Amino acid sequence: MDGDVKTVPTVVDLKQEYESSGVREVLDELDRELIGLAPVKERIRETAALLLVDKARRDLGLAFETPTLHMSFTGNPGTGKTTVALKMAGLLHRLGYVRKGHLVSVTRDDLVGQYIGHTAPKTKEVLKKAMGGVLFIDEAYYLYRPDNERDYGQEAIEILLQVMENNRDDLVVIMAGYADRMDRFFSANPGFRSRIAHHIEFPDYSDQELERIAATMLENQGYVLDEGAKAAMAEYVRLRRGQPHFANARSIRNALDRARLRQANRLFMSGVPVDAAALSTISEPDIRASRVFDGGLDIDGSRRKDQP
Repeated sequence: MDGDVKTVPTVVDLKQEYESSGVREVLDELDRELIGLAPVKERIRETAALLLVDKARRDLGLAFETPTLHMSFTGNPGTGKTTVALKMAGLLHRLGYVRKGHLVSVTRDDLVGQYIGHTAPKTKEVLKKAMGGVLFIDEAYYLYRPDNERDYGQEAIEILLQVMENNRDDLVVIMAGYADRMDRFFSANPGFRSRIAHHIEFPDYSDQELERIAATMLENQGYVLDEGAKAAMAEYVRLRRGQPHFANARSIRNALDRARLRQANRLFMSGVPVDAAALSTISEPDIRASRVFDGGLDIDGSRRKDQP
């Protein structure tokens, strides 16, 4: 019957699809919530455009196959890789490429067992939880330890490769870590390189971006820096970057947590009534009490590069 015939459209309004699918909302959230990272955001926009076009081809009845969406995120710690992975999960869900749009974040310990017969069930359980969404494997290169004959990481790798190939229409895997280590990992495991189509590099934040990140983190918690604290924070960022184990926004968050502890202790020890402004203001002494300023141990307990 004529009423049962499905009409195939002849044109697709990509802009309308962009608005109605909710892609704009996800990209706007990415811009609001993450400072800097311009090249990363541009790659996400390009990927969104590719998926919108692919969806349009399907709607018009053109030949298509499910694109390979597995990804590699490379960069130093604290550069927003996990946050972008979460946004990517939402983006893929809105465009119909994953059923649920949730993110399951794991490391080697979540996948690899300690004895024979332990790895396969652990890995399969994680994959079961991630199906319909995105599996984010941080420091993925630790899965491969060729120098240890009794290591079971290779078993997890083989299971992952099989699922990435056979279930790519129901699961997206994002592997993350330092760029040089990820390169060596892919060279030793070419099966991953052939299954990953999108490689996105996350740059370090500039000093100015880290200062803005600090201000935003505090604002979200109902705090502000006074003028002296702003100047001290700028100096802190410059000094902290030169110390070992610097982790971009993560190190800034740790520093602010300590500053809030110092502020709380300062107010408590003052023994005088405090108002809302005092409770909400981080002052210069709260920042400058950090050991970073005296050249000693940094906030992660590591010595400076120029110290024994």
